[in-house]
Amino acid sequence: MPVMNIIQSLNHTLHSAFARNPKLVCFGEDVGAFGGVFRVTSGLQEKFGEERCFDSPLCEQGIIGFGIGMAQKGMYPICEIQFADYIFPAYDQIVNEMAKMRYRTGNQYPIPMLIRTPYGGGIHGGHYHSQSPEAQFLHTPGLIVVVVSSPYDAKGLLLSALCSNDPVLFLEPKRIYRAVKEEVPLEDYFIPLGQADIARSGKDLTLIGWGAQHHQNMAAAQELAEGAGIDVEVLNLRTLNPLDINTIALSVQKTGRCVIAHEAPKTQGFGAELSALIMEKCFYALEAPIKRCCGYDTPFPQTLEQEYLPDASRVKQAILDTLHQ
Repeated sequence: MPVMNIIQSLNHTLHSAFARNPKLVCFGEDVGAFGGVFRVTSGLQEKFGEERCFDSPLCEQGIIGFGIGMAQKGMYPICEIQFADYIFPAYDQIVNEMAKMRYRTGNQYPIPMLIRTPYGGGIHGGHYHSQSPEAQFLHTPGLIVVVVSSPYDAKGLLLSALCSNDPVLFLEPKRIYRAVKEEVPLEDYFIPLGQADIARSGKDLTLIGWGAQHHQNMAAAQELAEGAGIDVEVLNLRTLNPLDINTIALSVQKTGRCVIAHEAPKTQGFGAELSALIMEKCFYALEAPIKRCCGYDTPFPQTLEQEYLPDASRVKQAILDTLHQ
């Protein structure tokens, strides 16, 4: 099996999917001949032509609105929003039109389409290129939200997303686009949407994360195991909606303690919803309050980026605080 990074895995998957399905089209800002700002769509226009991979105007609302119309007419659009921070002009189209279309039409007009977008910090992009807006879309019934964290997951989740009859928001952590490499099978495989991964088994505490944060969580768990003999179970959610609450509940019922880590600001981040769900399902199993280790309630900073991000050191301290309660 070849070793790939996330960009290579996504690009390989898009090429193979385009070859099989003539209904797939891809468009967005600079995705055509340029191959996208991070080169995820590199070679698609050259191989499949300008009718299937093309540049759009700098208008996110138009990109998504155009995609909705194409999906209603039998195509499968893959819309790229160049940075997740740019998605907000399209918010009305996503939450009021795209996510509700199948419901409002009595299942006559499902919207099979995919929105790909890089999210998160770690590239010194400042407050307009570093945000993690996943929670703002998880309050929207009808919208699937996927967050990848590795090349292997990227391919399996993307192929599953392309089989969905509902719209999918596909978040790609740009700070590990090239940093994480692993073997990726060339043949197709599917990771079910709504299935979390138990990346590390443990008995002392459950640590939950997704996307780039998952790697900080794994590093913290490994350091605590080697340095203090603390056995942390690490869950990588992969899909935030649908959520694999059963895997989460079983893990917390086993360990009795839980820390949730994510890059987005703490207030009303998805960690708050997870905390509420865990309290509902695991209250009598908990030995300590659930703790969140998150970004701060400020705009994403340029010069203090490393202090803002919940790195392995902050995650370790959150775990130790929870274990000592």
